[in-house]
Amino acid sequence: MTTSVALKSLLGAAALTLPLVAFGESNLQTGTTALTATAHVNFSITIPKILYLRVGTGSTYTGATPSLSSVGTIDTITFSPAAGTVGNGTAVAGVGGDLTGGVETAAIVSNSGNVTLSASTGGALSDGAAGDSIPWTQITTAATTLTSGTALPAPVLANGASTSIVLTAPATKFITQDAKWTYSYANSVTAPAGTYGGSAALNGQVTYTAAMP
Repeated sequence: MTTSVALKSLLGAAALTLPLVAFGESNLQTGTTALTATAHVNFSITIPKILYLRVGTGSTYTGATPSLSSVGTIDTITFSPAAGTVGNGTAVAGVGGDLTGGVETAAIVSNSGNVTLSASTGGALSDGAAGDSIPWTQITTAATTLTSGTALPAPVLANGASTSIVLTAPATKFITQDAKWTYSYANSVTAPAGTYGGSAALNGQVTYTAAMP
């Protein structure tokens, strides 16, 4: 008898120390008239926050099975005004970009309200040791529609600063917006010969950032 009581106590204590064990509900009814027994199950769905930003080469974000994965490729856009046209004010198209011709795919997918899209630079594009520079205001970005009804606008580029735009989410809190961003060199300054930018070290890299609540 003593052993049986001790064993029951041990099993009871063990049950109390297992909070991760789930027990289903049961309901027993007895009697001689009509009976009704009920049981309940709780359901919960957890949707993760999604914030996807693509500028240039990146994963698929449209279609029935978008991947929405991270891709580490950084595209480079180059501008090369022809001799005799430097500083004449005629815009120069770029070379490069995932859509070629200085054109990049830009896209945002999110599901938690408004999104702030910003662009920041470390300073004017530098040619390094020579000490000359070209301001970011010389590089413009034109946004045109790609797959969404409204083109994703592009923040203006500025020297050593961050500029932002806000995308207002609809009642569903879901945003899917993209665009073709076409970069051009305004060519309205007369700069000494040299190669400006091209890397973060020479202030030639723009950091685009998307943020949401």
